[in-house]
Amino acid sequence: MSLVKLDGRRFPWNERLIDFFSRDAFVDDDFFNLEKTHPSMNVKEHKDDFEIEFAAPGFEKKDFKITMKDDVLEVSAQKRKEKTEEEENFTRREFNYNAFTRSLQLPPTVDRSKDVKAVYQNGILTLKVHKMEAAKNNQKKVIEVA
Repeated sequence: MSLVKLDGRRFPWNERLIDFFSRDAFVDDDFFNLEKTHPSMNVKEHKDDFEIEFAAPGFEKKDFKITMKDDVLEVSAQKRKEKTEEEENFTRREFNYNAFTRSLQLPPTVDRSKDVKAVYQNGILTLKVHKMEAAKNNQKKVIEVA
């Protein structure tokens, strides 16, 4: 028995079925767009630390969970809000749920023995991750192009 490469044009019904389940046709929608569920992020490298900023408006300090295990820094937040209003003839219930998780691979220059500092102010979560002493003294080498 030999293996033969499948030609999708031989089975036109198969092509339509694949199109139905493809990202473009089936879930290309704002609801399923994962890029919009992750907050925007900035990473700045300073001499002594890395500063990581997340744009996460609408949350409170208690909504965030920040963990560091091995070389991975994970930032997540979850907020749930429910409002129930009961009248004589009806009950109105509104709810809102917002959550995200971002995992970052930390470079080997991060000092894992020091605590990560986190501050949430005006919708921006700022994390400061300290560098190791050896990394602080390591200057960039400028290479000239000949």
